[in-house]
Amino acid sequence: MLTVQRVMLSSRPGNNGSPVPENFRVEETSLATDLKQGEVLVRTLYLSVDPYMRCRMNDDTGADYLLPWRLEECVDGGGVGVVEASKNEALAVGDIVTSFNWHWQTHNVIDGNLLQKVDPRMVDGHLSYVLGGVGMPGLTALLGVREKGHVTPGAGQTMVVSGAAGACGSLAGQIARLDGCERVVGICGSDEKCQSLVSELGFTAAVNYKKGDISTALREVCPSGVDIYFDNVGGPISDTVISQMNNGGHVILCGQISQYNKDVPYPPPLSDETQEALCSKNITRERFMVLNYMEKHEEGLLQLSHWVKTGQIKLLETVVNGIENMGVAFCSMMTGGNIGKQIVKISD
Repeated sequence: MLTVQRVMLSSRPGNNGSPVPENFRVEETSLATDLKQGEVLVRTLYLSVDPYMRCRMNDDTGADYLLPWRLEECVDGGGVGVVEASKNEALAVGDIVTSFNWHWQTHNVIDGNLLQKVDPRMVDGHLSYVLGGVGMPGLTALLGVREKGHVTPGAGQTMVVSGAAGACGSLAGQIARLDGCERVVGICGSDEKCQSLVSELGFTAAVNYKKGDISTALREVCPSGVDIYFDNVGGPISDTVISQMNNGGHVILCGQISQYNKDVPYPPPLSDETQEALCSKNITRERFMVLNYMEKHEEGLLQLSHWVKTGQIKLLETVVNGIENMGVAFCSMMTGGNIGKQIVKISD
């Protein structure tokens, strides 16, 4: 038997409530380490907290592909770890593995067939990148831009990214620049984040939506209007961006974090004015789901790995230590406390 720590969902925030760290509880338990054929014992290295998880805190996630977390059960999400014992022919002790349904606990016994083996060379040894830039957020940014953005090199296009300092937005802007956008403008919630986007990640400009009139600020940095909008937030910010979009523009509907604490369908309904702007300007706005492009994931990860290893894309992370801080890290991420990918380091 092994003593492990795990994170339980102890309460729900309510359909119109913001999550608090007290919604989660850390407890100690004993883990039987007798492995059945095909199983492995893994030690958790890093865990991910992501905006979509807010939906999993509700009784009904509002999405047919997402199951709700159950009360008084161990929470799960993206994780990466190392194999410490194995009865699976495909996995050896010392192998690095990842899963989209990794339990929030320090060790776990898992069916090895449910894990993906990781080549540490893909991320230059930065194993947390598996949960960010060379993982699901990276694929979401890459495939969102490529499948829904219609970037045309040499066309002088302007892309705006909301939630631009987050895991996905910070990558989407860099990818749009590499793919040929002339101007890439980020919207985020602090001057520090704006500075990071421009000085570290190569955005053309950045707008702090908490300072002054966002509409005026956006017009100043997008003098020719907006051609492509990578939407991570929804709500009034998106209404403002869409009002400044050019004819034939494209909205990449990636996320709506401003709406996740509200009891509304996904994607949330638009105002009449915004809906009219989409129609009159022939702007496409289609829901984007990275899971619909599974056949492109392997190639996409290779592309992201190449960009990261050659320094063409820079990955920013906010790292918190300790499984006891999972709830704090999650709630901080939901209110914009992170720059880049929010990661929790569980062990060395």
